[in-house]
Amino acid sequence: MIKMSEAINIKSSCPVNVALKIFGGKWRLLIIFQMRDGKKRFGELKRLIPDISEKMLIQELKALNNLDIVHRKAYKEIPPKVEYSLTEEGRKVLPIIDQIKEFGENFLNK
Repeated sequence: MIKMSEAINIKSSCPVNVALKIFGGKWRLLIIFQMRDGKKRFGELKRLIPDISEKMLIQELKALNNLDIVHRKAYKEIPPKVEYSLTEEGRKVLPIIDQIKEFGENFLNK
């Protein structure tokens, strides 16, 4: 397993910078948010996040897996079955996402 610090090539001791390198971008928090209730298959995630391209979803799931935020379990069956779920480390970001969601709801209700 790649260490988180190696996976994001940390060159800063600033914890906010580190967190932004892990969770920054348009899709990662949305992907994590959709896995909050349990395991999801690729097709489910694609349906839940319709604006993401398949290529980008694959890329982001791979990155989150390398960071030990998401666990990938492949079953040896035909057709191939792969499930994604949050690791313990990945579940730690859910309260932050809940706060972002609450902020967004409050902003929309102004």
